[in-house]
Amino acid sequence: MVSKTVGGVDPITLEVVRNKLDGIAQEMEVTLFKSSCSPIVKEGLDASASLFMLDGTTLSQACAVPIHLGTLIPAVAEIIRKFPPETMTDGDIYLLNDPYHGGTHLPDIAVVMPIFANGRPVALAATMTHHQDVGGMSAGSVPTNSTEIYQEGLRLPAVRWAHGGVFDETLTALLRLNVRIPDIFLGDLHAQIAACKIGALRLAGLVDKHGNNACLTMFQLLIERAEAMTRDALKKIPNGTYRFTDWLDNDGIDLDKRVRVEVAVTLADGDIHFDLTGSSPQVRGPINCVPSGSLAAACYAVRAVTDPSIPNNGGCFKPIRLTLPEGTLVNPKSPAPVNARTATIKRITGCMLSALAEALPGKVPAPNAGQLLVMAFGGARRSGEAFVTGELIAGGSGAGNDLDGVDAIETDATNCMNLPAEAMEMEAPLRINRVALRRDSGGAGSSRGGLGVIKEFEILDDVSGPVSFSHRGERHFVPAGGLNGGKEGGVARSRIFRVDGAVEEIRSKTVTQLHRGDRLVVETAGGGGWGEPEKRANSAIASDIANGKVSPESAAESYGWNGGS
Repeated sequence: MVSKTVGGVDPITLEVVRNKLDGIAQEMEVTLFKSSCSPIVKEGLDASASLFMLDGTTLSQACAVPIHLGTLIPAVAEIIRKFPPETMTDGDIYLLNDPYHGGTHLPDIAVVMPIFANGRPVALAATMTHHQDVGGMSAGSVPTNSTEIYQEGLRLPAVRWAHGGVFDETLTALLRLNVRIPDIFLGDLHAQIAACKIGALRLAGLVDKHGNNACLTMFQLLIERAEAMTRDALKKIPNGTYRFTDWLDNDGIDLDKRVRVEVAVTLADGDIHFDLTGSSPQVRGPINCVPSGSLAAACYAVRAVTDPSIPNNGGCFKPIRLTLPEGTLVNPKSPAPVNARTATIKRITGCMLSALAEALPGKVPAPNAGQLLVMAFGGARRSGEAFVTGELIAGGSGAGNDLDGVDAIETDATNCMNLPAEAMEMEAPLRINRVALRRDSGGAGSSRGGLGVIKEFEILDDVSGPVSFSHRGERHFVPAGGLNGGKEGGVARSRIFRVDGAVEEIRSKTVTQLHRGDRLVVETAGGGGWGEPEKRANSAIASDIANGKVSPESAAESYGWNGGS
């Protein structure tokens, strides 16, 4: 039996090419992890890779960080707007991180390289890495007290760093002079280049095998197939408008003022519209989120509620439309600060999914902890050697229908890992005294929310002075809600225990100094529960108590536990 061709292409060949593209992006991702210098990439996995068509359409994506994968779309668009592909040469390398011209926040730098085959540009390789430091007012470049973008670090519009394989040494010198750890910074940039070169090598080999025109035809067919499949999946969701509102703790400046995120999701015959009208006006602090962040959230939400077998390319995103009122939290005017926008993207993503829970009963879990606790430590050892290192700590996921939330896991638009104690202690004069699950932090329900984490840090003697410390937390004041009768998760808490005995409560966000002997104890939030707690089976409650996830007192209060009788 002869297979029916698709657009004149054998469907088996088309599927092989589709999987090859995914494999190329994934190999780029592995190259990033193995070649980078900073622990935030090597251990935290805070980097991503994609392939793009010459018109800026996503061709394939690694299993990476959704925030990066979505925000690479406008970054690549800006680069090809300024440097059209027909003007590019083999060996060109382009950089961009400016949030107001295609970027997302300054530590996330996009590196883009044209891919040539048979003397013609055929695609683009793109990577994005969160760099440990890009300058600015505090070590780690995530100051939660910034009030304008100029305080946040080195700002790069779309620039060409290398032309025909020859680097612009003036730009290289400028990059070195504006960061605290230039060797690590440049090492991570070159790891991005290495990943792009792997992508270029593998894709050129694919084109050599099938021919330029045949490959470009197959690329377009894969885009069209993904769009058609995504629209079909969206058509299965009832048409209508679904709404959800949640709150961020504060903007880092006014610590008592909650910040509103409101989303209305409208589905209409295969189209999906995310309207963020009603979200707070832009704020003084750095939780403002440029439009690329909402785009990334929308891309993730659509992929989360549609068929995972759909080719993961730009066709999936064509049904998406966004309304982002200017001058608001989700579309700020320059020079508003934006370095803490991850917290906002996660809340936007959570609102999008929670709105769709009404349309997809039983398929969308309860709200998750909604936090990626980002901390940065920086200073100098007694030897004078500078250090900057960061930490990424997760909370718990929301419970699902007959499924407990997952403890201590990154959720939705972020997909990073915590840093092992050994990695932190090698990079900076810190000791990790304790890491544990946080008992009773998951929301009660017939399915229990995932637990948060407790982690304790201590500053050692090998410092020549104060250690700069930034803490970007969330869910300290606004817990993750439950769903279908489930209860809210526990709120986060962070404290500094000073060597002189004083105790300082961190109100979600701060920039301060730590000294020899000071201890920092962070406790992340839990996910919301699903279903009425009294419907939880006694065996499940007993297991939670036995495993130290729920205390007997909490079990009695939340579930009416009486010893199992």
